[in-house]
Amino acid sequence: MAFVLQKPLETMITSLTNPQVKGVKRLHRQKERQQTRRFIVEGVRLVEEALRAGHVPALMFYTPHLEDSVRGRGLLDLVRETSVRPTLVSEKVMRALSTTRSPQSVLAVVPWPMLPWTEHPTLLLILDRLRDPGNLGSALRTAEATGIDGVLLSPGTVDAYNPKAVRGGMGAHFRLSLRAASWLEIEQATEGLQVWLAEAQGKVPYYKVDWQLRSAIIVGGEAEGASIEAQRLASRRVCIPMPGQAESLNVAVATAVILFEAVRQRSFAQKPLI
Repeated sequence: MAFVLQKPLETMITSLTNPQVKGVKRLHRQKERQQTRRFIVEGVRLVEEALRAGHVPALMFYTPHLEDSVRGRGLLDLVRETSVRPTLVSEKVMRALSTTRSPQSVLAVVPWPMLPWTEHPTLLLILDRLRDPGNLGSALRTAEATGIDGVLLSPGTVDAYNPKAVRGGMGAHFRLSLRAASWLEIEQATEGLQVWLAEAQGKVPYYKVDWQLRSAIIVGGEAEGASIEAQRLASRRVCIPMPGQAESLNVAVATAVILFEAVRQRSFAQKPLI
């Protein structure tokens, strides 16, 4: 008589008082994220982005629904090749772990990525007193897309590892040199760079700035605008001309307009003349 070896049943966490569950829930708070230097990523795409960038999760939780798709099963196989053992949880537990109203089928806890800082940067973005985590995430996504050297977050800016900022960043956190810094540190980081402050009353249109020079651009927050420290550090003001009736642009949109102009100028300068 032949015996068929069956895969052992995996234990599912169903209790909200489980120590691991309680530990992850504490990461919903900024203080806990800062103390442990860990944060939460949710969904197949963000977990994939972390792994693709070489950042192995400290913990990973999933519901049975993850195995309903080929992509979900592939992610499980990929994680099992690392030192991490994925933990099966009930839908109730996933709702408790998640920071969204409609939880996805996978969630991971990842150590803060600390990418090396460029010693001699040629283009930096300084985000000053941004309060909305969604706007911050979108700005980081834009910054990473342009390939700039790094982003500095001034005092008063929302936590970069806020779950909403992480979702808005769409994986930028894993590929972008990112630092929360004091104004003294920002001043030191921008030494030797032309520092521009983006503001509606700026005198120089963004497309007339020579972005081929080593530069830093400061973009102020949605409600209060740039801080006094930002105004002191910036030597000149740059604006985005708006023929319409709008008073201002969304922070992430303004960041994209200026940074991609810098990319355009630098790309054009690198092409040989024919």
